[in-house]
Amino acid sequence: MSVLEEISENLQKGKAKAVKELVQQALDQGISAKSVLQDGLLAGMDVIGGKFKNNEVYVPDVLIAARAMNAGTEILKPYLADSGVKAAGKVILGTVKGDLHDIGKNLVRMMMEGKGLEVVDLGVDVPTEKFVEKAKEQNADIIALSALLTTTMTEMKNVVEAVRNSDIKNIKIMVGGAPVTDSFCKSIGADYYTADAASAAEVAMSICQ
Repeated sequence: MSVLEEISENLQKGKAKAVKELVQQALDQGISAKSVLQDGLLAGMDVIGGKFKNNEVYVPDVLIAARAMNAGTEILKPYLADSGVKAAGKVILGTVKGDLHDIGKNLVRMMMEGKGLEVVDLGVDVPTEKFVEKAKEQNADIIALSALLTTTMTEMKNVVEAVRNSDIKNIKIMVGGAPVTDSFCKSIGADYYTADAASAAEVAMSICQ
């Protein structure tokens, strides 16, 4: 098994310490940081994402895999910066105002980061203005909104309207969360609805490409 396959395997099992050591080993062997990221870490997260989508692994498995990925990327960061590797795109993510749920949002962040996207996570109970302000400041490609309550879904509409009325152009708005549906997404003028975290990451990737 190649060192990159070992990185992927250990990441899937959530073995953060092993992933860290193997990433360093790969770099010492002269494998490029980009290759370690894409063929090692992201390849492993891709497998986890697919399994999660098919209910073969569950939330805790994703969390420990993501922790292992973060351990690996910590080592890679300086190398990636030196080699000029850029994130595939930038996403502003948050749970809308009045809503304090973050498990779904955190999973989406991990899955998106697992695809190589840069995610600016604004947390929970995020006011409309903050989404707009951050998207502008970060020159983001996507705003991703999460809501878990029927009462806070309406906040999504406020964000969509605020973005459309701002001078931000060419940004896509994604929505998701338990009560959210595709027809709701269309009714408020958002661009994409996804039913789960793995799909959200796939759609975000296709937008940025």
